[in-house]
Amino acid sequence: MQYKTIDEANQAVIQHIIESQPFLLDVQPAKDVIPEIRGKVILHSGPSIKWEDMNDPMQGSCVGATLFEGWADNEEDARKMLANGDIEFKSCHSVNAVGPMGGITTENFPVVVVENKTSGKVAYCNLNEGIGAVLRFGAFNEEVINRLKWQKDVLGPALSKALRQIDGGMNVNVLVAKAITMGDEFHQRNIAGSALFLKDIVPYLITAGLPEDELREVTQFLADTDQFFLNIMMATAKSVMDTAATTTEGSIVTVLSRNGNQFGIKVSGLGDQWFTAPVNTPDGLYFTGYSSEDACPDMGDSAITEAYGVGGMAMIAAPGVTRFVGTGGFSDAINTSDEMREICIDNNPNLSIPTWDFQGACLGIDIRKVVETGITPVINTGIAHKVAGKGQIGAGTVRVPLACFEKALEALAEKYGVDVN
Repeated sequence: MQYKTIDEANQAVIQHIIESQPFLLDVQPAKDVIPEIRGKVILHSGPSIKWEDMNDPMQGSCVGATLFEGWADNEEDARKMLANGDIEFKSCHSVNAVGPMGGITTENFPVVVVENKTSGKVAYCNLNEGIGAVLRFGAFNEEVINRLKWQKDVLGPALSKALRQIDGGMNVNVLVAKAITMGDEFHQRNIAGSALFLKDIVPYLITAGLPEDELREVTQFLADTDQFFLNIMMATAKSVMDTAATTTEGSIVTVLSRNGNQFGIKVSGLGDQWFTAPVNTPDGLYFTGYSSEDACPDMGDSAITEAYGVGGMAMIAAPGVTRFVGTGGFSDAINTSDEMREICIDNNPNLSIPTWDFQGACLGIDIRKVVETGITPVINTGIAHKVAGKGQIGAGTVRVPLACFEKALEALAEKYGVDVN
């Protein structure tokens, strides 16, 4: 469809977002729902990247995935395979998927399956591993591999049996609308969403015919994992924003993502093209004994939540997070969301925020507004140690590089025949 103006196209883009109906349908092995991942393939976060350009935590995650899949028996052999090109790398976003931090996903990882029923767009994300030593931060010791195997053999199948009992799947919009009023912003804070998911899934876990020990293990893991809902939210946002991208005009951001080297964005009027710039290192609050000198440059597909309008864009929904990410107090939360509203074209009526006088979450990041104001989106993020296996050392915020938007705006001007000079 041809639109008379960019503004008219942008309205169509955000209407897709508002009208979306994402449902959590299942949890399946990645190879059963993502054909492109079968064989020796590793998905990673952000724009495409080569092994030699990956930071140490992402490389560590790749080593762990290689050991998990049994492609190698030890770290040395795994690194040789990865460096020699025996394993193919693909961006999660290229196969309708997303992944937190390193984003590393291989064929036997269980993934959530979320369908936007208004468009049929389906998106996938691996399961949250909890806290401590985890693959997404680059750890690959025996504890990490055993947990991944447990998720493959126990957690994934259990959730699948439970979800398949729910006629039509679990309505994610309902969970999100509740959780945002309970203090979640869906990037750094997912406590309410995770608790609501647990409340809704337990009756079906009980009737799934699981062995008693597995039922106990699964429910305990879900109860302990405050960020479990993040991965569901990421797949949800991906299914919604991929629907928004079906309007191939306009200037609305449809993807925000980073691979630890480059930050990349995609825009509704510019198709599948990445616009990249060197990624920044987060600022924030560090755990005792760590500082910015220990921090890894930002990475992860979890910024799809900010593209959708939550996360750092909706800081005011979770004012308690501001202290955790080192940005101050309640007034800072208001100021952050007010500032983010300046670069968006509307508010999402489906995501009413009580602490923001019941305004809806930010809706539709417009690259024109970003370049005009110089205000770039704020991303809430975990901070990884720059050395693989050290794990998370803090939490903070990071800004999307302005250059991403400048490059995209130049490309948009060229498409519409506008002289950028």
